[in-house]
Amino acid sequence: MARAGITVYRVWAVKHIGDTTYVAVDGGMSDNPSPALYGDHYPVRRIGRPVRVLLSPVTVVGRHCESTDRIAEGAPLPADVALGDLLAVPCTGVYTRSMASSYNAVARPPMPGVRGGAALPL
Repeated sequence: MARAGITVYRVWAVKHIGDTTYVAVDGGMSDNPSPALYGDHYPVRRIGRPVRVLLSPVTVVGRHCESTDRIAEGAPLPADVALGDLLAVPCTGVYTRSMASSYNAVARPPMPGVRGGAALPL
């Protein structure tokens, strides 16, 4: 894993099945195949709104409806995680982008650069 690179996903759905909460996002194994291929584990954090509730473990899944399309299992996210929230997955840098594909006709996400706290022109 690289020390640089953050993937930002938007929550598309939250589903509770038994004791498990699934949070589906707008990406997955097409933009980050490492969890499916190598069992990589990433921290996941909600960004853009303050945490005012307890954290609870969730399984963050991708959009591809594959059993291995899981970004994180047992990720501590706020219990009020909801449709439209943004999730940041740090340290997904160097190999994530080079291994990304257009699996299931999902386009590769943009990759803006940042220097000194400001986005670089694309």
